[in-house]
Amino acid sequence: MEIVVIWFRRDMRLDDHIALSKAITYAKKHEYKLFAFYHLDPYFTEMELDLNHEHFFQNLAHFVKEAREAQVYVHLLHDDILRAFQQVMDVYDLKAIFFNEDQVGIGQTRDLQVTDFLEEKGIHVSKWQDTHLHGARDILKADGSHYQVFTPYYQSWRKQEKQPVIKVDKSFFSSEHTICDESLSEQGDEKLREIMKKCSRTFDQIGSDKAMSTLHTFIQERLTRYHEKRDIPSVFGTSKLSRFLKTGTISIRTVFHALHEEVLYEDEGKETFMKELAWRDFYHMVFAHYPKMKEKEINSAFQGMKWNEDEMLFEVWCKGETGFPLVDAGMRQLNEEGWMHNRLRMVTASFLTKDYLIDWRKGEAYFAKKLVDYDEASNIGGFQWAASVGTDAVPYFRIFNPTTQSKRFDPSGEYIRRYVQELKHVDEKWIHEPSKMPIDEQIKSGCVLGNTYPLPTVDHQERRKKAISLFEEAKQS
Repeated sequence: MEIVVIWFRRDMRLDDHIALSKAITYAKKHEYKLFAFYHLDPYFTEMELDLNHEHFFQNLAHFVKEAREAQVYVHLLHDDILRAFQQVMDVYDLKAIFFNEDQVGIGQTRDLQVTDFLEEKGIHVSKWQDTHLHGARDILKADGSHYQVFTPYYQSWRKQEKQPVIKVDKSFFSSEHTICDESLSEQGDEKLREIMKKCSRTFDQIGSDKAMSTLHTFIQERLTRYHEKRDIPSVFGTSKLSRFLKTGTISIRTVFHALHEEVLYEDEGKETFMKELAWRDFYHMVFAHYPKMKEKEINSAFQGMKWNEDEMLFEVWCKGETGFPLVDAGMRQLNEEGWMHNRLRMVTASFLTKDYLIDWRKGEAYFAKKLVDYDEASNIGGFQWAASVGTDAVPYFRIFNPTTQSKRFDPSGEYIRRYVQELKHVDEKWIHEPSKMPIDEQIKSGCVLGNTYPLPTVDHQERRKKAISLFEEAKQS
């Protein structure tokens, strides 16, 4: 039987899906059947589960169920990627494959490997850029070089026409046109069931329906004040769309065009949110041009920095026991929810690299395990920005003061109290610097420093001076 394959990946939806739409058109033209599958990579299925992977696999299980109910039987193939394709080719006459490509990281390496393997066998390979509004090489300077500073990139990005929402012909979804081969998916189905049983918690914010309702609620209720509220962690002021974009349960095109269709006027909230979408594209572009940036600083002056290797300090940072309330609240939110407010991502990353002087790569790797919305390019870019070693990064001598940040963005301590229970009854006067509380206040609030809640693990002013000295030494050498 002659087939066209649609290979699903970080695009778990049946709407506004370029590769799916193109595959259906191709199958109709040539009168081929459509074979849908998702590759369960043993590299990921056998690793220790953390919040990032638990969230992803729960989204996958939801999508597979949803797609099969819509008569698109998504087969789960659990094997080495080339052997997985060979399994399909042993049974069917594979004529063409369609997928939304990865342009960076190990996904790009895998895509090139698969493309070479299939093209050598005479199979038509059709790859599409679907995960970003603009691909990694779409926005370039006039001389063809890439941007290293966000503002001019954004000015160019803003002028470029955005691709429209893609229509998918769902009338093609039927047993007449799509293949359901349960025997091929049996091993993969069992593996996914095993993973689901191991999950430590259940996520309810998953799937395309939740993604669409989250989008429309954000536009209707929070977009106009986004620029005012997005930096205040105690209020629900952000979009909360990043987790859906991570799994592809909603398309970035759908998000972009909904903004313009539902909000006909231009205002500061809308413009600020647009910049966030552009930042996502910007870091994706940067990663494509610096493929080693997960391991190496983009700014070569800071490659080979002598970072602090104190494992005890790294451990208290991970647990949220640094003695700096805002930092601890952010890390505890991450550990509990698999998500952290963006202001806190900057504060905690800065604290790790500038106060503890610990290698940004360790923090990036920890976030990668925990964040349900983990985006490799954005997370690496964000950590290099906070550590002052990346492109368009904050200057190394500008160092976040965690106490000042706390007073500015959580003045009443509402966010701190939500996640640091030991400080729940501490008065607003002391909430940002509990170490300054008199002993009678400590007893009154039930928070005895050094016992109930840790004393500050470092002196910020001293570490600030040390950080500047470390960076200047690295520049000179």
